[in-house]
Amino acid sequence: ILVPDRDGHLADVALGYKDFRSYFGDPALCGKSIGRVAGCIAYGTMRIDGEEYRLDINGMAGHLNGGVKGFAGRLWESRVETNRVVMSLSSDDGDQGYPGNLQVEAAFDFDEDNALEITYIARTDRTTPVNMACNLLLNLGGEGSGSVLDHELRLDASTVLEADDRLIPTGKLLGVAGTPADFRSLRRLGEGVDSDFDRIRMLRGYDHFFPVDGWRQNILTEVGELRDARSGRRVEILSSQPGVTLYTGNRLGGGCPETKSGGRYRDYEGVAVVCQGYPDAVNRPEFPSPLLAPDGFYCQKTVYRFGTFR
Repeated sequence: ILVPDRDGHLADVALGYKDFRSYFGDPALCGKSIGRVAGCIAYGTMRIDGEEYRLDINGMAGHLNGGVKGFAGRLWESRVETNRVVMSLSSDDGDQGYPGNLQVEAAFDFDEDNALEITYIARTDRTTPVNMACNLLLNLGGEGSGSVLDHELRLDASTVLEADDRLIPTGKLLGVAGTPADFRSLRRLGEGVDSDFDRIRMLRGYDHFFPVDGWRQNILTEVGELRDARSGRRVEILSSQPGVTLYTGNRLGGGCPETKSGGRYRDYEGVAVVCQGYPDAVNRPEFPSPLLAPDGFYCQKTVYRFGTFR
């Protein structure tokens, strides 16, 4: 993603790798489309229409980001349509334990106003959970330029979802006012990364889900804004998803392959504001439902609108 700084100098602000083969099996899931379900499904079990399903177990919380062979590690079909790239994937009934044959498309549009629009659509022949998300890791100073802890973030979120020691959601929403999770106005990412609040220190930074205030189903809503004072770059984030996961690159130094710029990422050299549905929502009726029925149509959109400030 090549965008100008306040002086007009272009830089790639998306983290990634020099060799395309490095994207297979990378622990950071850098820039990848996650599915069928982003986030966790507790203990790898779920019940749909009275039937229990056991999913692939690949994380402390149970089933994480679609399983060992989730969508992020697969080759997708692709085509170019004028100024957009469309990727498509088929997931068979029983894939990683999920019911139903699922057809997925991911469309990436970049317009002349420096806005990247990511749209996920899906159809199924049997009721199944779907929660697609793009794990776009950004450094507004430019990929490979160092830590993002001086970036400032604003999130339209007055609560954060509590998790237990296994990082499974408890269902409780914690008010962020006066806590290190309060990003309702622009605030440095580095200010709270060593806090004990809601296991931030244990996670070595932020890896938390924030419900978006004022979310309405199928409506594109402003989520927040990320800024870098050194370069003057900013990005406004809009989404139709009910929440975001904030990840401050806490473990990027744990084995990422050779980067686009020929080095190795260290911890905190990228930040992701991942727009997605609630984790473990299939097991929690109080959360917005992730279930897609055969007569339904899944469509979720996220927009990253890049610009500058003085």
